[in-house]
Amino acid sequence: MQYRTLGRTGVQVSTLVLGAMNFGAIGRTTQDDATAIVDAALEAGINLIDTADMYSQGESEELVGRAIKGRRDDVVLATKANEPMGDERNHRGSSRRWLHTALDDSLRRLGTDHVDLYQIHRWDPRTSDEETLSALTDLQRAGKIRSFGSSTFPAYRIVQAHHAAAENSLRKYATEQPSYSILQRGIEADVLPVTQEYGMGVLAWSPLASGWLSGAVRAGQPATSHRASLMPQRFDTSIPANQRRMDAVEQLAKVADQAGLTMIQLALGFVTAHPGVTSAIVGPRTLDHLRGQLEAADTVLGADVLDAIDAIVAPGLDLAPHEKFATPPALLDPSLRRRP
Repeated sequence: MQYRTLGRTGVQVSTLVLGAMNFGAIGRTTQDDATAIVDAALEAGINLIDTADMYSQGESEELVGRAIKGRRDDVVLATKANEPMGDERNHRGSSRRWLHTALDDSLRRLGTDHVDLYQIHRWDPRTSDEETLSALTDLQRAGKIRSFGSSTFPAYRIVQAHHAAAENSLRKYATEQPSYSILQRGIEADVLPVTQEYGMGVLAWSPLASGWLSGAVRAGQPATSHRASLMPQRFDTSIPANQRRMDAVEQLAKVADQAGLTMIQLALGFVTAHPGVTSAIVGPRTLDHLRGQLEAADTVLGADVLDAIDAIVAPGLDLAPHEKFATPPALLDPSLRRRP
């Protein structure tokens, strides 16, 4: 396992991060399953676990908390808030009122008195940067969080937040958690240059592109993964964007074969090769999934392999921009970029 410094926090983290989104109802993962996965991840050298309050409506945090009981200090623990936690209109967002409540709820579920990284799950257009950053700064000073970061923020919002912090003498986002994979490279054009400029740590989610790069999705074969059963439209090759992805996957499989790599090694090695990326988040649903992902822990791709990937999916290109939470709405809806 390789380790890197998480932005300017001084904290050393593994280049693979254990993501716990599949813990609980979402992935049909029991406590025994979650504990076995955490045990294997820690034994392999992974030291950062990432979850969120909305994953299975708090169940993921509960499973993680029980799995790390007695070894909390050995884990860099990250969670997130902002997404709805029930139907009540104020049980969501990034207002001071909600973040204080959401964090206390997360700490209770995790069985700890602090988290090492607290992240705003999505940009909240209803709440000012000053409001959010002020609340996060106070929570950090209170010792409930060690650092805080953003997740899936558009580049211009990261810039705006940094200006707001400087103008109001508040702490700044130390990290960003964007979606990044061989098939979704858009952040290379905007987010990564910004995070590098500000010295932010970057924890990339969906490096296997929702399973497209796991090796299990191939032309002529039905998609049978748990993710495909939940979101069949993402794997329907009658949709042009999905056919483009399938074409790219078939070409990438040849690159992996020629390099003596699995598709997972190719995909994770690509993400962690970028100088702006600290770590790639893997989200295993089973212990076997994790074992396959751990094979990529020390993968370093040569320039010839990276050049071959660039020839298949150009730098800065998203093959499925409609699936990006950070895509400006006007890029997807023509009416928003045309005067009536």
